[in-house]
Amino acid sequence: MSGVESKIRLRRSPLNVRTDKAARIAAALIAAAAVCAPALAHHAFQAEFDGNQPIMLQGKVTKVEWINPHTWVHMIVVTDGTPQEWMVEAGTPNTLLREGLTRDSLKAGEQIIVRGYRAKDARCRPACKANGRDVTFTDGRKVFMGSSGTGAPKDGADPNEK
Repeated sequence: MSGVESKIRLRRSPLNVRTDKAARIAAALIAAAAVCAPALAHHAFQAEFDGNQPIMLQGKVTKVEWINPHTWVHMIVVTDGTPQEWMVEAGTPNTLLREGLTRDSLKAGEQIIVRGYRAKDARCRPACKANGRDVTFTDGRKVFMGSSGTGAPKDGADPNEK
C-alpha cells in the first residue's frame, strides 16, 4: 500500500468527526442522567415535611412497609375518640436495622409513640403523614427512626448529628 492510500484510509471526513463527537456527548449525558436519577427521586425533608411543626403520635401500628428508599410505619392514633390513620416516614430499612429495629420488634399491633414532624400537606388524604425522628416502645426503649442527612432539623434525635 502506498503512502497516499494509507493517508486516504486514515483521513476522516468532517461528517464522521461531528457524528462521533455527538455520539460521545450523547453517551455522557445518558450516563449522567442514569447516575443522577436516583438522587433526584429521593426527596429532601423540606420538600414534604415542616420542621416548624413537631408532632407526637401515640397509637397502634397497623402495618410496616419495609421498602426503599424509606420505611413507612402505618398507625392508628385516637384523638378525642376519633381514630385517624397516620403514615410515618422512617429511614431506609438498613438504617432501621442498624438502629436495632427489625420486622419482629416493629410490627402490627405494637403500641408506640413517635416523635417527628408533620407533613406540609395537612389534608390527611388518604392518611395524615409525618416524618418520624424516634419511636418509643411500651417498655421504654427509644430508637432513632432515620431521617438524618436529608435536611431534617437538628433536634438531638440523630445520634450521628454533629
